[in-house]
Amino acid sequence: MINNKKVTAVILAAGNSTRYGQNKNKNFEIINNKPILLYSIEMFAKNKYIDNINIAAKSDEFSIINKMIKNIDTSKNIDLVIGGDSRKKSVYNCIKNNNSDIIIIHDGARPAIKQEYINKCIEEMNIYNGATIGVKSKDTIKIVDENLNVISTTRRDNTWIIQTPQCFDRKILLNMYKKYYDYNVTDECELLEKDNYKIKVIEGDYTNLKITTYEDLEILKKFL
Repeated sequence: MINNKKVTAVILAAGNSTRYGQNKNKNFEIINNKPILLYSIEMFAKNKYIDNINIAAKSDEFSIINKMIKNIDTSKNIDLVIGGDSRKKSVYNCIKNNNSDIIIIHDGARPAIKQEYINKCIEEMNIYNGATIGVKSKDTIKIVDENLNVISTTRRDNTWIIQTPQCFDRKILLNMYKKYYDYNVTDECELLEKDNYKIKVIEGDYTNLKITTYEDLEILKKFL
C-alpha cells in the first residue's frame, strides 16, 4: 500500500541521443515492431499505483508520440510536457506540471523495465523520501582526476550502478530543484543527497539496460 497517495510517472524522451550516434532519437527505434519508448509507457500505464503519466519530449516530436500512444488501453491520463535541453530541465518541467504526492522518473530508452521494480520503488516511499533501482558493479571502479590520474578505488561490495526508475516525494524533489537548480546533476538522487535525505537502493537486474550507444540496441533486442 502507498497510503492513498497520488503517483505520477515521468518518462524522459527529450534527449538529443548524441552518444547514440545515429542522428535520430533512440526512443523511436523499433524492436519487435514496437518503438522503444512505447515499452516504457505501456509498463507504467499498466501499473496499479500509477495515476497519470507525463512524457518529457521535444515539441516537434509530440506528433510522433501522440500517434504512438493513441491505441494504449488505459484510463490514465498521458500528458506530453516540453522537455528542456538537459535531463534536469525536463524533470523540472514535469514536476511543475502536476500536484502529485509521489513522482517516479524513468528513462524512456530503458525499455526492459519490470513491474516489480516500479512497485518496489513506490512502496519504499512509505519509509524513504527517495528510492532507486540499481545493480552491484561487476567491475572495479577507479576515481580519477582531470588528468586521469587514479585518486582512489571503490569497494565492489558497496559500489552500485544506478538505473531508473527513481522515486521521490514530489514536494521535496521540487524544493531541491529550486535550491540547487544551478548544480549539475546526472540523476535526481544526487539532489536529495546534498541535504542528507536517505535514499533506498533497490536491487534490480542487468537486463534493465538503458540504450546509450548503438551497440546497446542489439543487446536489448535479445532481452526483449
